[in-house]
Amino acid sequence: MTNWKSKLTSSLFILPYFLAFLAFTLVPIVYGFIISFKQYNLLDPVHPFVGLGNYKSIFTEGTQENDLFFIGMKATLKFVVFSVPFLVIVGLGFALLLNALPAKLRSFFRSIYFIPYAVSATVMAVIWKRMFDVTGGFVNLLLAKVGIHEFDPIPWLLDSPFVWFALVVATLWWTIGFNMIIYVNALNGVPEDLYEAAKIDGASGWNRLISITLPSIRPVIVFVLITSTIASYNIFAQPNLMSNAGDETKVLLMGILQTAYTAREIGSASAMAILMGLTIMIASVIQFMITNRKE
Repeated sequence: MTNWKSKLTSSLFILPYFLAFLAFTLVPIVYGFIISFKQYNLLDPVHPFVGLGNYKSIFTEGTQENDLFFIGMKATLKFVVFSVPFLVIVGLGFALLLNALPAKLRSFFRSIYFIPYAVSATVMAVIWKRMFDVTGGFVNLLLAKVGIHEFDPIPWLLDSPFVWFALVVATLWWTIGFNMIIYVNALNGVPEDLYEAAKIDGASGWNRLISITLPSIRPVIVFVLITSTIASYNIFAQPNLMSNAGDETKVLLMGILQTAYTAREIGSASAMAILMGLTIMIASVIQFMITNRKE
């Protein structure tokens, strides 16, 4: 009887999360998958079943869906390649620096680093759009002050590759605190005895990092790598609100939004979203397999 009550109590604790997951994640995914097989125009009262027609349009050259999907996928992949290494490595670097501080200062700097993560995407984009503004932005004014590009301001948000630098910097500032906190918790779990034994054996700080720290937190590094990749695939606010570089930074979510609400083709937009989800799953599985292979 006691065991039954314990299981019921445990189930009640997770019930709110399960209902929210069901209502806002699972049901929309299933409904979107069903819609992807229909010609679902918002202005039409009838939504006929077209099978794989929407998917075929995406892979047919010359169609609007084909252009938006592959332009968006190209821009999204660029951002993933440019941002993920920094999100993983810089987050780890900040965590190591934080752990090297005196205990009294750690809580203060942990809060300072994490504050940007609490800022909304819109506010973050507006702040950094102003920072990288071509004429009156702080970055160009600073560069002019020190004598760099005094007469030719850098078009940070207009041309490649400058626009990618701006988007990655904004994303790092916004999200790096989350990865840092995860790393800090992992570093705190590494036994101190290992470091003490390594010091006795004469191991340098670099050797302790390579031989003890990184192997001990490897599962967390894999977790951060995969979650950062997924988050980078879902980039939207930064290029949508900051960039004026046209198709160069027109990521896939922007193309899906245009297909759904400008062209009003919800079926095609759902098919694009399903393909995007499959791409993320494949990329995550490949990363997991590579980083967890037996040595």
